[in-house]
Amino acid sequence: MSGFGAREKGLLWRDGDEAVDLSALGDVFAQPTLNPLMAAGPAAWRQAIEAAQSHDGPRLTAGAARLPFAVADYVDFYSSLEHATNLGRMFRPDQEPLLPNWRWLPVGYHGRAGSVVVSGTDVVRPNGQRKAPDDDAPTFGPSRRLDFELELGFVVGVGSELGEMVPVDAFADHVFGVVLVNDWSARDIQAWEYVPLGPFLGKSFQTSISAWVTPLALLDDARVEAPAQDPPPLDHLAGGREWGLDVALEVELNGETISRGNAKTLYWTMPQQLAHATSNGAPLRTGDLMASGTISGSEPRSEGSMIELYRGERFLADGDELVLRGRAANGVELGEVRGRVLPARAS
Repeated sequence: MSGFGAREKGLLWRDGDEAVDLSALGDVFAQPTLNPLMAAGPAAWRQAIEAAQSHDGPRLTAGAARLPFAVADYVDFYSSLEHATNLGRMFRPDQEPLLPNWRWLPVGYHGRAGSVVVSGTDVVRPNGQRKAPDDDAPTFGPSRRLDFELELGFVVGVGSELGEMVPVDAFADHVFGVVLVNDWSARDIQAWEYVPLGPFLGKSFQTSISAWVTPLALLDDARVEAPAQDPPPLDHLAGGREWGLDVALEVELNGETISRGNAKTLYWTMPQQLAHATSNGAPLRTGDLMASGTISGSEPRSEGSMIELYRGERFLADGDELVLRGRAANGVELGEVRGRVLPARAS
C-alpha cells in the first residue's frame, strides 16, 4: 500500500497494483482532490486511513490517477550534504564546497505551483537564455543541459496564520504525507540567470510528483535517526533528528538503473525544513508542497542528478524516459515519477 490518490469522481487508495475506489464513502472521499481531507487534521487522517484500509470498493488499475492534490505553493530545498558538496566541488574547485550559510539553515527557493504535474506527464525541453563561459553574449534557445533531480517532498494539510512560526515539534500536526518529486532542471539556463536571486526559469518549467501521497502514519516504522549536525543548529531549528526516513530511492533511465540512494542521508530533515519556511511568519496553506532538493549519497552511483552522475558530460536527450521510484524500509511503496523528454517547441 502506498497511500491516497485522486480522480475526478473521488479519492483512491492504492493496494498493491490496484486502486480501491473510496468515493462511495462520501464526504471528503467523494472529492476530486485530497485537499478537503488534508485540511481536516490528524484525527481525520487516522480515521481516513482506517476506512480506506477496510473498504472493499471497486478496484481499478493503480496507475489510473491524476494530480492528487491542488498545489497551493511550492518550495524546493537544498538539504543533502552530499549533493551540495558535489556541486560545490564542481563549481568552486579551489574553494570550500559549502557556502557559509549551508550548515546553518536549509537553503531553498520558491518554485511555481502551476507547473507541478503528475507522474506520466511528458516534459517539453525548455527554451531560455544560456551563455557558455567562452561566449561573447547569451543566446536564446533549447536547453542543452536538461537534468533531473531525485527528491522527496512533503504535503501540508493544516495551514497556519500569517506571522506564526511552526516549530520543529509541530511538524506532524500540519503535514499530511509525502510524495516522490522530480524537479526537472535546465542547468545552462539556471547557471546564467541565478546570480544574484537564485533559480527561476531554469526550474519553473516543470516539476513532476508521484500520483500517490503516502500518509506520514504509514512511514512510522521507517523513521530513523538523521545524520548528526555540526555545528548544532540555532534553537528554532533544533530537533527533528528522529525524522530521518529510510526510503530506498532508484533512478531508471531508458530501462537502465543509473542510481540507487536513500532519503535517510538528508542533513536537514522535513521538520527543520518546515520550521525554516515559516520562521519569518510566512503562512502555510493546505496543499503546500515542500521538496528536499536533490538526494545524493556518498557511494558511487548514489547521486540524484545527471550533472553529478556524469560530471557534466552527459544530460537528458530528446526521447529519454526517466523513472524515479521509492520504497520505505517497512515495505511501503511510494509509487513512481515517470516522464519522457519531448523536443523544445519553436521559439
